[in-house]
Amino acid sequence: MTDASASGEQVRSAFLSRGAWVLLLSIALLAVVFDLASKHVAFAHVADDPVSIVRSEVIEAGRNDPHHIQRLVPAHPPTVVVPSTLEFKLVLNPGAVFGIGPGQRWFFVGFTMIALGFGLFMFARWTGPRDRFAHVALGLLIGGGLGNLYDRVVYACVRDFIHPLPGVQWPFGWKVLGSREVWPYVSNVADLLLLIGIGMLLVHLWRQDRAEGEGETPDAGSVAQPETP
Repeated sequence: MTDASASGEQVRSAFLSRGAWVLLLSIALLAVVFDLASKHVAFAHVADDPVSIVRSEVIEAGRNDPHHIQRLVPAHPPTVVVPSTLEFKLVLNPGAVFGIGPGQRWFFVGFTMIALGFGLFMFARWTGPRDRFAHVALGLLIGGGLGNLYDRVVYACVRDFIHPLPGVQWPFGWKVLGSREVWPYVSNVADLLLLIGIGMLLVHLWRQDRAEGEGETPDAGSVAQPETP
């Protein structure tokens, strides 16, 4: 995890590396732009007419029941990208991923800000200047978090439109979490980037643990040898 600087000193933290910061912030910025642009395009073209989301209308519609905000999206047939694999349909999510915690918008705003701070802490304390794989992962996490945070602050909800495996059901009439559909959830690019970032971080930690284990093996059995004249 460490690099030798030009002066021969070891820089142990990515916090002191300009290159690491450039990579982290560049990935985060690209992730935010990709997420917000995809939401804009989806809400402009998936339904028959462009759908504009107004924050005050979302708050008013969800005052008694957060799920009522979906009424702000006109009924429309999904745009099928690949049959039984991927379709686009517009959904307003008043909660978190998978619709968890509807109506708890400010809780998730605060939670997201804490998570973003923790991501920067991981970058500064747990990665070195050349841990580029981890920096890309953290950039995706930060960018995905910022994309959904923007929605929650500006629109009082999260704009979703990606529905994988539409209509695909569990065999034998099984139900998981009360649903026969394998994946009843609609998400967005930010959610996808968060999942990719988490997966990459897990791979990084696995690699790190394996490298440290291999590095400790010879040291544990080594025996100091006397110097020869």
